[in-house]
Amino acid sequence: MEKITSKAEFQVAIQSPRLTVAVFKADWCVDCKFMDPFMPDVEEKFANDMTLVEVDVDKVGDVSQELNILGIPSFVAFTDGRELVRYVNKLRKSREEIEHFLQQALDVYQSIHK
Repeated sequence: MEKITSKAEFQVAIQSPRLTVAVFKADWCVDCKFMDPFMPDVEEKFANDMTLVEVDVDKVGDVSQELNILGIPSFVAFTDGRELVRYVNKLRKSREEIEHFLQQALDVYQSIHK
């Protein structure tokens, strides 16, 4: 997963016509670390359909504030600079919940790009 380290990088990433999912997290977040072991497999599973980027809320805090990301880990799907759908809360997320959200994001994306 590409790590976004500035607001400018974030803006470039979400402007893509490809489905891009921003994963908001932080080094100190225990629930974020819970995802680390399985996220590479999840990313690989969806690699043909979307790009996942990691946004550290401490390093790129203004982006998370502007998007009203109040809890982490959180996921927000974009295409062409527009937000499509989000999975934002402060609860730990299981692999199944994350995959369900990514599939939902893909379904929304495909419904607009027919």
